[in-house]
Amino acid sequence: MPEELLARVVQVLVTVVEAVGAAVIFVGAVWTAGRFMVAGIRHRSAAVFTPIRLSLGRFLTLGLEFQLAADILRTAVSPTFGQLGRLAAIATIRTALNYFLGREIRQEQRQLGTPDGGVPAERAGPAGEGTGRR
Repeated sequence: MPEELLARVVQVLVTVVEAVGAAVIFVGAVWTAGRFMVAGIRHRSAAVFTPIRLSLGRFLTLGLEFQLAADILRTAVSPTFGQLGRLAAIATIRTALNYFLGREIRQEQRQLGTPDGGVPAERAGPAGEGTGRR
């Protein structure tokens, strides 16, 4: 009986965490779509859309983390080898998605940090040349 109760509680928690992850992704998509439409009406420059893409990327990353947490919770109570294999595959895919999404976000942030995507001003030498050191 206690194991059945624990399994039910975990299933409720999984559902809640999955719902939070889905809500984060949905809110991010709606928020980004709204910002995209407003920026598209006001500005015609592609540079305006980069911060909007970064914002969506952050929402997606957070939502994927919640989804991964739900998958881990799902296998917390008496997992079978099949469930563990599925969790490993899902975790690998979601971790890879997060890695590449995070890398793209960092690249975009670096490009936003300088007008030409070069060396940030605090790392530039006296003549504006990059020193590569801080």
